[in-house]
Amino acid sequence: MRGTRGARPGALAAVLLAALSGCGSVQEREDSAAAAVSRFQESLRASDTARGCAALAPGTRDELEQTAELPCTRALPDAGLPGAGLPEADDVSVVDVYGRQARVVTNRDTLFLSSFPGGWKITAAGCAERPGMPYQCLVKGG
Repeated sequence: MRGTRGARPGALAAVLLAALSGCGSVQEREDSAAAAVSRFQESLRASDTARGCAALAPGTRDELEQTAELPCTRALPDAGLPGAGLPEADDVSVVDVYGRQARVVTNRDTLFLSSFPGGWKITAAGCAERPGMPYQCLVKGG
């Protein structure tokens, strides 16, 4: 019996460590999603369309190209995204992460992301909230 009791504190410690690690992991995912948005918006400000297109999820990039009937590097500048071409950075005010999905709200825009093996990718940008309805987004995946 004594051996069983000795194992319990170790098991409890493992559970607590896993719980604490999970909290850190949420913060890390929030920070990573916010950083992905910051890099994307920086690419828009710098007119670095290749880097901006690389930040888009594959389905979002495909949808943008099909809708505009142009390659992403030519379609992205014409999408009318908030903050494009402005010298100052957007401030991130809210980051919500739910599993492999995230929503990042800045002072000018709301963006949605998905987690891919290479990191967070933008699935929708230029999104405006509509009460009782889905967001309306200028760039979105199909």
